[in-house]
Amino acid sequence: MTPTELKSVVSELGMPAFTAKQIAQWLYVKHVRNIDEMTNLSKPNRERLVEEYEVGLMEPADCQRSKDGTVKYLFPVCCDRVTTNNNNLFVETVYIPDGDRATVCVSCQVGCKMNCLFCQTGKQGWQGNLTAADILNQIYALPESESLTNIVFMGQGEPMDNLDAVLRVCEIMTADWGYQWSPKRITVSSVGIRGKLKRFLDESDCHVAISMHSPIHEQRQQLMPAEKAMPIAETVELLKGYDFTHQRRCSFEYICFGGLNDSPVYGREIAKLLNGLECRVNLIRFHEIPDAHLPSSDEKRMEVLRDYLTHHGIMTTIRASRGQDILAACGLLSTAKIQENNKEIT
Repeated sequence: MTPTELKSVVSELGMPAFTAKQIAQWLYVKHVRNIDEMTNLSKPNRERLVEEYEVGLMEPADCQRSKDGTVKYLFPVCCDRVTTNNNNLFVETVYIPDGDRATVCVSCQVGCKMNCLFCQTGKQGWQGNLTAADILNQIYALPESESLTNIVFMGQGEPMDNLDAVLRVCEIMTADWGYQWSPKRITVSSVGIRGKLKRFLDESDCHVAISMHSPIHEQRQQLMPAEKAMPIAETVELLKGYDFTHQRRCSFEYICFGGLNDSPVYGREIAKLLNGLECRVNLIRFHEIPDAHLPSSDEKRMEVLRDYLTHHGIMTTIRASRGQDILAACGLLSTAKIQENNKEIT
């Protein structure tokens, strides 16, 4: 809830107006786990709150730990009841420690509508939008939450397809009444959705990461059906209307498929496409998934592509693969099997 919504709550319950600010501090600064911990509220007021409300924290149902230190959590979610009647829904959230950085990769939907050829989440289909509380809970209830330095919306789902909830979470994370994070600690990914991406760029100062994977329209459409509705060329043209020369950053995610999109020919097309846009490119290894007959690129080909782009003025890195042994790496998140098992039990 925002301060305005909290003011409505305390007003309805007959509490002093300043109680709303106190509740916001308990939630977003002190991160209490239940209402009884809000000790500067009178006992009668806490009792009134408990009758009608709860903090909303839901502990992870399971976790898996990778040999590289990555941890994948399974969180129960409520979802938007307009979109689903399934009561047994979960998402996966990935915690990635890396030296003095600690990143959480959060999900925003159960499944995904985008159906990208190389992504396990898309194979799951779409089962519902997460509420802002569902998304925030992946941060709030994360056992390592106090160590976090960064958040990336790169888990299950397309953030622009659940934009209202994503923007609300970004507001809570960056507002002076909320977590008070700098927007540069948050990156939101997208395949590019007409109208929605522009709204995100206008209403948020957080970083944006675009899933490219091919600079060529016909090939990208084969890999990513969303290319038909908003071609990558249109996405780049939209981005060129915004300033990424200061703190806000624009990046492109590029999964390398061996012999398909990882040659210098593609490097030339990427350089041509991104000419004039201040950005960076992250090259990502393809992690094989069932029923996606795509080859993985080798280290040498990725290095050649990286060096070509860097030489042509585009900062390019090869992203380290993390959590592959627990199916936590890029493109591997899915809760389809878990939810199917739950249906059988119920």
